[in-house]
Amino acid sequence: MSQIGKLLETKGTDIWSVDPDDSVFKAIDIMDAKGAGALLVLLDGKLIGIVSERDCARKVILKKLSAEETKVKDIMTRDVFYTNPTQTIDECLAVMTQRRIRHLPVLDNNNLLGVISLGDLVKEVIAEQKFKIENLEHTISWGESY
Repeated sequence: MSQIGKLLETKGTDIWSVDPDDSVFKAIDIMDAKGAGALLVLLDGKLIGIVSERDCARKVILKKLSAEETKVKDIMTRDVFYTNPTQTIDECLAVMTQRRIRHLPVLDNNNLLGVISLGDLVKEVIAEQKFKIENLEHTISWGESY
């Protein structure tokens, strides 16, 4: 199974983020523009939280708070689970499933390298399975020709 570092090489290392003092409205606007389900919350370049569409819906909209007046720091998740480039896709899938999370920042010695989503991992698993199936089909058809 592939390592997360390899996945980042293919996927890219774009990081979309907000400041903790930004409004939830700004966070939602960025998520909409980027087609992202979550943003990292950075303070002086350091990861201090993550805010998701789910956070915005449950902690702002359902409580009838103002997205323009509510700060990201008031609704963000502070205890962020993260991965490193040497972990495997299977290990990350297990963490994400167990913790019921959809995004994992990738850090190496406290340096933020990128973010992976559950969708990124599923896409990679499907690609690996397709490759294995094609190889098996090739091996079987090669064996039948003799």
